[in-house]
Amino acid sequence: MIVRASRETGRSPVSVSFEFFPPKTAEMEETLWASIDRLAPLAPEFVSVTYGAGGSTRERTHATVARIARETVLAPAAHLTCVAASRDEIDEVVKGYARDGIRHIVALRGDPVSGVGTPYLPHPHGYAHACDLVAGIKRLGDFEVSVSAYPEKHPESPSLDADIDYLKAKVDAGAGRAITQFFFENDVYFRYLDKVRARGIDIPVVPGLLPVTNFKQASNFATRTGASVPGWLLKRFEGLDDDPETRKLIAAAVAAEQVMDLVDRGVTHIHFYTLNRADLVYAICHLLGLRPQAATAAAPQALAV
Repeated sequence: MIVRASRETGRSPVSVSFEFFPPKTAEMEETLWASIDRLAPLAPEFVSVTYGAGGSTRERTHATVARIARETVLAPAAHLTCVAASRDEIDEVVKGYARDGIRHIVALRGDPVSGVGTPYLPHPHGYAHACDLVAGIKRLGDFEVSVSAYPEKHPESPSLDADIDYLKAKVDAGAGRAITQFFFENDVYFRYLDKVRARGIDIPVVPGLLPVTNFKQASNFATRTGASVPGWLLKRFEGLDDDPETRKLIAAAVAAEQVMDLVDRGVTHIHFYTLNRADLVYAICHLLGLRPQAATAAAPQALAV
């Protein structure tokens, strides 16, 4: 299947966004910015920067987002969680983003401070859940707010229907976009989308994709997030633990197959979990018809709060 660019614009009919995580070391920072430099010319709709468990990367997340806003023409989105902070502390973070011209926040409950799989305990003076955080952000300014969605339900949810009810609460609080947890079977996403629409939720539900370059790492991520790993994917990478070059080729084929099927079935925006690596994501975007664009966007202006 060939994705043809629009005749009017010469651009692919599919838009993309990228997720990065804040670096811990100088070497990781170099890798991150090399990836941003590589992917930025593809003119993503936005790029998001994650927020560590328990707010552990708060300062690094803020610094990375602020630098993207200051030094690039990209539209950054800052992840923000409810964990380990009072409402006043979180409100100050939001106001700081506004001063830096950041208009987009990805609002999440966050993982428990004691780790995934342990009970979540809200801060006694904080936002208890993501819907509360969304409402708090919207109260502070005219922010674009994205939230998470779980095609196979959040690991702590009693059922998929209950999870969709909670997504509805986040939308009612002011969320304008949902980005899904990664999945490997596209039918999982489309069945979920049907249920979401039947519930009366009409915001964009953007599929989040994790291009698999390291199968063991991806399996570990899936275990923590409740995403299933199909047997066929295991077989694709079987016997390649010590063959990184072949793994890269298989990874490209698997990712291209998934992306092209999504586009064939009407998806127009894809969010990539890059793990701060650009090559495979860049190749997939090329298949989608995206090409480097000239940097013409103006720097964002600060919000009043």
